[in-house]
Amino acid sequence: MPRARQKSSRAKQRAKGRWRLSLSALCVAGLVVGWALHWRSVAAAHSDPGLSKAQFLPTISNPNHPTDSPPEGMAWIPGGEFSMGAQDPPDMDEVGMKATVDSLPIHRVYVDGFYMDKTDVTNREFARFVKATAYVTVAERPPRAEDFPGAPPENLVAGSVVFSPPDHPVSLNDHFQWWSYVHGANWRHPLGPQSDIVGKENYPVVHIAYEDAEAYAKWAGKRLPTEAEWEFAARGGAAGKPFVWGDDFHPNGKWMANTHQGHFPNQDTGKDGFAGIAPVAQYPPNPYGLFDMSGNVWQWTSDWYRPDYYQQLAATSRVARNPQGPDSPYDPDEPGQRKKVHRGGSFLCTDQYCSRYIVGTRGKGEVSTGTNHLGFRCVITRGHWEAARKSIVTNAQAAQVPRSSREN
Repeated sequence: MPRARQKSSRAKQRAKGRWRLSLSALCVAGLVVGWALHWRSVAAAHSDPGLSKAQFLPTISNPNHPTDSPPEGMAWIPGGEFSMGAQDPPDMDEVGMKATVDSLPIHRVYVDGFYMDKTDVTNREFARFVKATAYVTVAERPPRAEDFPGAPPENLVAGSVVFSPPDHPVSLNDHFQWWSYVHGANWRHPLGPQSDIVGKENYPVVHIAYEDAEAYAKWAGKRLPTEAEWEFAARGGAAGKPFVWGDDFHPNGKWMANTHQGHFPNQDTGKDGFAGIAPVAQYPPNPYGLFDMSGNVWQWTSDWYRPDYYQQLAATSRVARNPQGPDSPYDPDEPGQRKKVHRGGSFLCTDQYCSRYIVGTRGKGEVSTGTNHLGFRCVITRGHWEAARKSIVTNAQAAQVPRSSREN
């Protein structure tokens, strides 16, 4: 952490998350596997009858399905009414309880049908976008001196946050021991300047800030999913299961997602087939045909983060229809930071420190910050896609009409 930020609280308040590099903020933001939620608040939440009494009810999926083929690389998600939130983890350990504290109470939600990318956006797909638009991601832009008064010029260097595990066991109360701000780290160089994505075109793109994901989605004619859409899609029509694939984390000895095995944070044994990040679609899809809705990399959603948002929805005693999230963000740990909801967990999730591979649990992240375990996927509404198809057909037909006929 630059000394200028330690000396200047004013600079600290004005700094954006990617350069400010308050790694405590990043960890609390859900970009890292640990959350700084106090056990006292966790215990209070789980002992509050108003938060814990709601139960999962069956999912009622919409019956109508589109007759046309889905957009390339996307799956149809029928939408419908479902119970949203996270149940207590099977073992009810401290780590698991921390994962569900802001995912209560369970409440009923309805979402319209939509298409969703089958996988996270890959390096190959993001490279096409960059080639077509010359877009420069947040992590590739040098911080501006006016945003960080007093910071030495040598510190105003573009970069991003990278998981940098120690070579020995450490106490889990100090996340600075396994996260580093690396100059030159970005989507092209996930671990720093000496790394690249050659041969990793089918890996999920990472080091993506929220505005980067939005820019890609707009270019692709899509958008980012709401938190409710994301969870409906992840559950695959099932109700109340702790995992995307069912009731058991490791069913019949089979690995179902890319998570962390071994001693966290210094050792990932790769028993699930991958130590660290994996290519997309290496594990079985869920019933809707979606891959990696648990583990591998976190995924952005369009909702602002508030820990009490579910309480607000439940208080209405109505089914929330297509909820878009709260009007503004608020994290009591960092009130001044603008955070969006992350979903899905990552290759760093472990029951030793983070169990956010539990479906329904939530992450959170400052909008200008990316890491090497944060990516995204997109959605498109049925009506939007049908309009786009008609436009494509109309343009194709017009292109087939001889010039002389069009001019007449």
